[in-house]
Amino acid sequence: MGKTLSVAIITKNEEANLRRTLESVRWANEIVVVDSGSTDKTVDIASAFGAKVIREEWGGFGKQKNYAIELCTSEWALSLDADEEVSEALAQEITHLLEESPEADAYFVSRRNLFLGRWIRHGGYYPDPKLRLFRKSAAWFEERAVHETMQCSGATRMLQGNLIHHAYPTLENYIEHMNRYSTLGAEQAVAKGKTGRSLSAFVWNVLLNPTATFVYNYIFRLGFLDGREGLLLHLYHSAYVSWKYAKAWQSAKS
Repeated sequence: MGKTLSVAIITKNEEANLRRTLESVRWANEIVVVDSGSTDKTVDIASAFGAKVIREEWGGFGKQKNYAIELCTSEWALSLDADEEVSEALAQEITHLLEESPEADAYFVSRRNLFLGRWIRHGGYYPDPKLRLFRKSAAWFEERAVHETMQCSGATRMLQGNLIHHAYPTLENYIEHMNRYSTLGAEQAVAKGKTGRSLSAFVWNVLLNPTATFVYNYIFRLGFLDGREGLLLHLYHSAYVSWKYAKAWQSAKS
């Protein structure tokens, strides 16, 4: 008999994305959605798909995702963001894997990151491996406010299929996300004492580091091959780096 699989998703106002995500995992044994106060149709969409929906006050990305995983009842879990889609090839690969005896405790999956509708293949954005499929008892998320990563106590392997990440369909969406994420990143920087309070540290963090990030990703990692979308993405990502440290400096200054 094959292993059972639960899908864990956290949401807040994801009506534009969630239906696509849920459609891509209809084949799973269970879908768990932990919602942190959506005011749109997110909960209705999840319920219509037969998902187990739990409302939980926001506690940070890592903590929220771990809670969703804890609620899963299957032996194996697949953690997804609400704007991700499991490709057909990946769905078939996971199904076949769990019908056998998986040799690892957790599996990395490559992500196709889409920006303004274009698959960004260069500049460090692909294959963008993420640990997402795992034996429930063997992996967990670091409880960080943002940029949370998974830890695993057992052996890991890489799957061939891709997740499709419908990250930023518009510039407005990207800028809003980067504003919010830079605030969270600034809070982490302050907690670690990386506030750039000296003039040299301030200049490095707010000006030189973002510039070096752009040059490295856009030139040396071939980000320019992704056309206008690649230029905009790397330009605004470097701005995000500057915003993060400027906000950390501002917080430490006040």
